[in-house]
Amino acid sequence: MSTVETAVGRFVWHDHMSGDPAATSGFYTQLLGWELEIWKPGEMDYPMIKAHDQTHGGFGPAQGGAPPHWLGHVAVDDVDEAAGRAEIAGGRIVAPAMDIPEVGRMAVVADPQGAVISLFTSAAEPPRSEGVFVWDELMTTDVEAAKGFYGEVVGWTSRDMDMGDGFVYTLFSSGGTDRAGCMARPDGVEAPPHWLTYMGTDDVDATAAKAESLGATTIRSPFDVPGVGRLAIFADPTGAAFGLFKPSES
Repeated sequence: MSTVETAVGRFVWHDHMSGDPAATSGFYTQLLGWELEIWKPGEMDYPMIKAHDQTHGGFGPAQGGAPPHWLGHVAVDDVDEAAGRAEIAGGRIVAPAMDIPEVGRMAVVADPQGAVISLFTSAAEPPRSEGVFVWDELMTTDVEAAKGFYGEVVGWTSRDMDMGDGFVYTLFSSGGTDRAGCMARPDGVEAPPHWLTYMGTDDVDATAAKAESLGATTIRSPFDVPGVGRLAIFADPTGAAFGLFKPSES
């Protein structure tokens, strides 16, 4: 089995897209202790996130007037075919398929509800993000439609978990591994459908306090999910949402 096949369905890279990548990278390096490795693919520097002796993502300029956001890249077998499936399934091409020399090929798509994700095929073995980017979660206005779309485009299967009090959480999986989560947008929440990226920390409360001191805005203060872990959600100084997560002790 090839390295591409083994990675299919996994989030393999995360980019923060904003109007000031240099300033944004400073916030996250202070918050989480990441190092930066500068790659020069052209005239513009691309700061890459380095931790545990490998790179996991980077900081780039937002395109087309899009607000600052984190963009997750999911490995697929063939970017062009996957993008085609996205359109057939009711999605929209945000950025057409393009090659990144010596890195791979990618396309950015929006699902039918508007949440944006990148489809990516790596030219080499993609990195793993253990302890860095630890979970990706879709908040949507139509869970059943999301199940169908991502099943068709990425090949994820889905299963629902009853979390109690009428709350159902959906897990997307492939290759016998849980890849991402999905939940219905709660009543009263006005945020558009979107993907939220969680970053690992050994102490959610301490990191949350540090995030506030560095200029982040708390969206949800640290809270526990029984049997899952402790989480918190913020908007960074650019306004991009992100989460912190520490899994429960096994």
